[in-house]
Amino acid sequence: MTATPPPRNEARIRGISVPMLVPADGPVHVLLVGEAPGPRGADKSGYPFFGDGAGQHLYTALGRLGAMSLPPATRTMPWDGARFAAAGLRPEPHGVALGNALDRCPTDNGMTFRTPTRAELENDLNLARLHAEIARLLPRDLRGIVTLGKVAARTVEACLTRYPVLAAKVVTRAVPHPSAQGLLSMAPNRGKGARLADLQETWMQQCVAAVIEAGYPAPDTSPASR
Repeated sequence: MTATPPPRNEARIRGISVPMLVPADGPVHVLLVGEAPGPRGADKSGYPFFGDGAGQHLYTALGRLGAMSLPPATRTMPWDGARFAAAGLRPEPHGVALGNALDRCPTDNGMTFRTPTRAELENDLNLARLHAEIARLLPRDLRGIVTLGKVAARTVEACLTRYPVLAAKVVTRAVPHPSAQGLLSMAPNRGKGARLADLQETWMQQCVAAVIEAGYPAPDTSPASR
């Protein structure tokens, strides 16, 4: 298969709202929340973590649970949001939803990504948006939230503190962010001497465990199911 070339203006950050990725129907047991759309991934593809370097590990982990299906073309294409968008590709979640603490890629000049500020994340408008996104999943059997990284965990905590009725209805679990920096932060001795592939595998195992603890049905591993 010939890879679809990205748009020529791929370097420019769109900075527009990236909505939650939600199953078309059926239950949504767990919501996974990241920090913000990445400049090469969600900002271009329009789907949380889809095309972000860190998102590849997340989608792989969810795939192991049967919680995510990816278009076959992603196996042969570069993991890149602009290329995915140009090819019209969309991930399909099953029983989970994906979102972000901030719904747009933060930038000051339209070209360079920056870390979202606490003021952007915890202002009334953003917390109300996050609350509305979580609340609309409750009727679909939302049981828990898994945060990816410290920024997402802090923002979700601020949201649940602001809306205690919501907090009483969901459990929360936290895992490090799946970026290289997040992976190194969870390794002994700041990751010195560690193989990145090993850290990625450890993170994926932690993510699967957290999603199950948050309420996603554990896979049936009994002999009769094989």
